[in-house]
Amino acid sequence: MDRRLRALTVAGVALLMAAGTAMAPSPPPPPKPQLSDAQVDTALARLDTAIAEGMAETGVPGAAVAVVRQDKVVYLKGFGLRKAGQTDRVDADTVFQIASLSKPIASTVVAGTLNDPADWDRHTTLPGFALKDPWVTAHLTTADLFSHRSGLPDHAGDLLEDLGYDQAYILGHLREEPLDPFRASYAYTNFGLTAAAEAVARAHGVSWQKLSEDTLFKPAGMNRTATTFAAFEQATNKAVTHVRAADGTWSARFVRDPDAQSPAGGVSSTARDMARWLRLQLGTGTLDGKQIVKAGPLARTHLPEIVSQPPRSPDGRAGFYGLGWNVSYDDAGRLRLSHSGAFALGANTNVTMLPLEQLGIVVLTNGAPVGLADAIALDFFDTAEHGKPTTDWLALAGSLYAQEEEAARSDTDYTKPPPDPRPARADSAYTGTYENPYYGRLTVTTAADGKGGLTLALGPAPMRFPLTHYNGDTFSFETTGENAVGRTGVTFAENGTVRIEYLDANGLGTFTRG
Repeated sequence: MDRRLRALTVAGVALLMAAGTAMAPSPPPPPKPQLSDAQVDTALARLDTAIAEGMAETGVPGAAVAVVRQDKVVYLKGFGLRKAGQTDRVDADTVFQIASLSKPIASTVVAGTLNDPADWDRHTTLPGFALKDPWVTAHLTTADLFSHRSGLPDHAGDLLEDLGYDQAYILGHLREEPLDPFRASYAYTNFGLTAAAEAVARAHGVSWQKLSEDTLFKPAGMNRTATTFAAFEQATNKAVTHVRAADGTWSARFVRDPDAQSPAGGVSSTARDMARWLRLQLGTGTLDGKQIVKAGPLARTHLPEIVSQPPRSPDGRAGFYGLGWNVSYDDAGRLRLSHSGAFALGANTNVTMLPLEQLGIVVLTNGAPVGLADAIALDFFDTAEHGKPTTDWLALAGSLYAQEEEAARSDTDYTKPPPDPRPARADSAYTGTYENPYYGRLTVTTAADGKGGLTLALGPAPMRFPLTHYNGDTFSFETTGENAVGRTGVTFAENGTVRIEYLDANGLGTFTRG
């Protein structure tokens, strides 16, 4: 193209763009509050019924719920039992393990240590902490790890925790994990966030529990809130965790100690304390007239940092993750902040806020995730908007949790061997010690009673898993812990390696004979 013509073309385009800008309508006004006091009162009036019906339908033993509206606690109640089969009732001061509601608590603590929103973008890591790519390690910020955009794979490190490894070991071995594109991919990681929070605490010369107490819990009057499992265990008024059996009954079968991922999942609290935290959140860091957390660093936690849920259609809406928060915008353009917490070993929680409406709810339950906590929150806001629930939220939330649980299971049903299975080799072909740079040492031994059978041992304790033959050189065992997936495959190869199926999602599950 002739240079003069090209210049005229560029100039013409610029003129057209300028003209278009001049003729363009002004941006739409910011969203305005839409909920009246009467609408909120309608939702509040339904809460008792919604909670009671949800507990009756699911059988979850206990729950506690708090609602904050315009800096006032307008609802605060406990329901059901602290422990199934006993008589102690849940009240507003019953301590629950809140699971991943710890994440927005943690981001509140970190915000309380900062002076400026840009301080979230500092490079702060623990001594010796590294990811697989040195460049990524050198550029990691607190915000990267709190928003799950570091490139670490989904739930990196969680299986190490299940095997009994402590926080130091887990954080020290995240460098073995493969990485997705830095700041361009979202994957939820408890131990990525934990690494960032612990680094902030270390930079202040204190433990995470001490930093949390001094920065948030004590100033906010959250007197029954803690970040250690020992504190939860020592509480006299606490709701223990429960799981549901196949017959629908609930029992306190497991103990969930989340200390290794304390900032991400280790907080325990009460409905009353969480209501105070909701007031602080909705009050831009102010509580009872006192600025506890600076408004700027706290507001930064409410902003989108990464797309977490891409839209499913051209007219769909994306979901985002902020700093410890799920961030979304509704049809009216209003910001919605939320987070769920779920321990498969027995807890389910939810917090949801509409800051523009100065309205928030927190739901704590002592049952494994069947959708109850999320459904109560969703039903509440749906009723506030429409006068009644427009969806069966319990059925929807419950089905999503069930789908997640089913998707984690192996495609192979190891309880049903093939019709004509190939025999295993002699036990001596499998016994011995195997090593793995991520999962550590694995040993395979024969039964001490001389009756035959193989046992696999993993982890620092170690944990022992009897092997059941499936076909040829493939065996299986029943997984345990927070991330249990039913039976998983164990396949031995003649080259002296063994692959454990459920440990191999990221290609790290092969052990080599030592």
